[in-house]
Amino acid sequence: MSYPANDKNTMSLFNIPIEFVFFGLTLIGVAVFHHRTLEVTLTGLALILAYKFLYTGFELLPHLAHEWHLLLNLFGLLIGFAILARHFEDSGVPELLPRWLPDDWKGGFMLLALTWLLSTFLDNIAAAVIGGVMAKNVFNGRVTVGYLAAIVAAANAGGAGSVIGDTTTTMMWIAGVPAQHVADAFIAAVVALLFSGVIASRAQHRVQPIRKNPPRGAHVHPEEIGVFGVLVLARLAIVVLIVSGLITTNVLLDFPAIGAWLAILVGGLFHPIPWGEARKALKGSLFLVALVLAASLMPVEALPDPSWQTTFGLGWISAVFDNIPLTALALDQGGYDWGLLAFAVGYGGSMIWFGSSAGVAISNIFPDAKNTLRWLKEGWHVPVAYMLGFFVMLWLLGWKPDPLIGE
Repeated sequence: MSYPANDKNTMSLFNIPIEFVFFGLTLIGVAVFHHRTLEVTLTGLALILAYKFLYTGFELLPHLAHEWHLLLNLFGLLIGFAILARHFEDSGVPELLPRWLPDDWKGGFMLLALTWLLSTFLDNIAAAVIGGVMAKNVFNGRVTVGYLAAIVAAANAGGAGSVIGDTTTTMMWIAGVPAQHVADAFIAAVVALLFSGVIASRAQHRVQPIRKNPPRGAHVHPEEIGVFGVLVLARLAIVVLIVSGLITTNVLLDFPAIGAWLAILVGGLFHPIPWGEARKALKGSLFLVALVLAASLMPVEALPDPSWQTTFGLGWISAVFDNIPLTALALDQGGYDWGLLAFAVGYGGSMIWFGSSAGVAISNIFPDAKNTLRWLKEGWHVPVAYMLGFFVMLWLLGWKPDPLIGE
């Protein structure tokens, strides 16, 4: 990384800007005090802001005017997908999955593959949430943290090769990167899914095998008579409406939260909105918004010269640093292999639960996922899958830098 020159009022520690020191301490605090993630993050954000106000002449309002779109979209999606998760769980579809999934570890792998596939045309947060709800049902609520890490990794991998599957790839598309160049990332994404998915599914099967048969009475068929059948179909229709809304506004407006919430409100005319789920997700959503805002305050003005080594490193940085500003800097700089970059910054956030919005969304459903040490220990297959996917793609396609996209 290269940083802007410090003026006479700025401070550094071992030649590291003090903002990065505060941000690093915040990340350590989140990892250690995982039951107090919001409090730790707000404290870190306050320290960073206080320093910038006192020593750098920083102005908050112009910064928020630049970042509000990202922060509001992120907050809206996390809360909205918590509501989607409740509608989807109560629709009856997850209860039927054991009829179609194999009874051994391959059933768990097929669920991950489905999550991967969903993420190619859905937002990766939505794909992870749907995958988490399905796993909660088919594994009777006993889902290992390692398998949760694999769900997040599958969602992020599937979105890495699609220009509508992840915010970073949509940014590349809007900036002029051809969709077929981004699609190269599917090579690495498939390798990562195969490795991480098989390891995680086998481990999950040892702890809690997949349920063999759905409970008696589970159904989503229109021919079913009664109020329950009507309510089930209404919830399923709302899920479809939310998914359609976010896809539409993601493509047309680059603001999927608008479509998701319009669909939630329209669906509320036919079935009560489960606001209790929104309240449960509020703390986790505010945590990620605060963390992303803190990351946006870091004095990063340029990336190192484009190379496969730089791209590989950005994947690891994405595990703890918001990948959206990293992608924006890469687009301004130009000269990257956009397929490799899409996989690196998209999949890299899966390595730690708070490294991607999909991970935070999963932690809203499964609080145990916030234990960073368990995520690293049980989800060791995710960083290994990142390395395998990256280098297989590099070996097959080589380093193919594109001309400058930005200025």
